[in-house]
Amino acid sequence: MKIFIDADACPVKDEIRELAKKYDLPMTFVASYNHFSVNLPAGEVWVFVDTDKESADMRILNLAKSGDIVVTQDIGLASMLIAKDVATFSNRGEEYRESEMAMMLDMRYLHAKERRQGKYSKGPRAMSFQDNENFLQKLDTFIKARL
Repeated sequence: MKIFIDADACPVKDEIRELAKKYDLPMTFVASYNHFSVNLPAGEVWVFVDTDKESADMRILNLAKSGDIVVTQDIGLASMLIAKDVATFSNRGEEYRESEMAMMLDMRYLHAKERRQGKYSKGPRAMSFQDNENFLQKLDTFIKARL
């Protein structure tokens, strides 16, 4: 079991690091070159991709295998990963499920359509300490059940 992180806008990197260390699981952060830094933590695997819109998603899709875990906010990526039997979690700790994908993709489409028409919503609320703790607890429970 490996953990892959859609790292460009992931607010729970520290929580993932904690779990990977606790369970001795390999993890790979995938990000665009826009997020490159020479100050990355030693020993971590970072894969940098072009800045094209779907580059990180496509790299994660190619790297992740059945039995792996991916953390992403991208519903489209999650739907493709679920089809590969990859456990996929949001940064709030919700596991994406095949039974919910059609509705989630429909909602994504409708929101994109509204944005193209100039209608903008507030977006998701900011992550709180409790959200981070919830993520940590849910992913920890998931990993424990599979080891």
